[in-house]
Amino acid sequence: MQSLRSALFYLLFLGQTVILAIVVGTIAIVARRRVELNWRIGQYWGESNKALLRWIVGIRTEVTGSENIPPGGCILAAKHQSDWDIFAILPYTIRPAFIAKKELMNIPFFGWAASSLDTITIDRSRGGQAIPAMMDDARGALARGCRIIIFPEGTRRAPLAEPDYKYGLARMYVELGVPVVPVALNSGLFWGRNSLILWPGIARAQFLSPIQPGLSLEEFQRQLVKSIETNSDRLALDAVDKGLSRPMTPELEARIAAARLRNGRSA
Repeated sequence: MQSLRSALFYLLFLGQTVILAIVVGTIAIVARRRVELNWRIGQYWGESNKALLRWIVGIRTEVTGSENIPPGGCILAAKHQSDWDIFAILPYTIRPAFIAKKELMNIPFFGWAASSLDTITIDRSRGGQAIPAMMDDARGALARGCRIIIFPEGTRRAPLAEPDYKYGLARMYVELGVPVVPVALNSGLFWGRNSLILWPGIARAQFLSPIQPGLSLEEFQRQLVKSIETNSDRLALDAVDKGLSRPMTPELEARIAAARLRNGRSA
């Protein structure tokens, strides 16, 4: 039954995403940068997908800690385990500027839609040479009142997996001089990377205390990883302790045991 519910969700989610991408992409072509209109469509997209998750597959959303987001320009740096992460963070961005791979901008309609907003692109093929252009775009976004959203590991990770943080965000932090708000979450327990089946439960995200400007690159990286990983472990283990409806694979059981050990939590 959960397989059928998941298939129905994917059908509606992907179908709606394609239709809205065409609408926003067309607006971008005809009316150039209609940021406010496209942002409203983006808000609808996020809220409707959370509703589909809740009523079709049983994934409810809980977000806490929004009081930790400072006014004005800042960077929201989130753990990334699922597409749910975008839906959860979106309402708290006011005017978001996502950092995305440049190749995504080449996708018809989707790329045009993203370009019509405040998306900051990074060309990974250029290595370190891509950083200055990204910094310039980020400064422009902050000047327009955006909150920059970045996933510092660069891709979705399995819940409780070993972290793999890049240094792109640390360089942005040092150069831009704005607060960074870490975001912990546990969404991968319910909607995992490349998972065909979604499992019921409460997906949680938490905005944590901001890291203020002024730290060295290495100290910032240390604080960022500790904040996100410790709290993401806590959210995941809390969900495990309350009981999961999903099957427990040997790999997940091993990651849970390792997380309990490093966090001093007994089974």
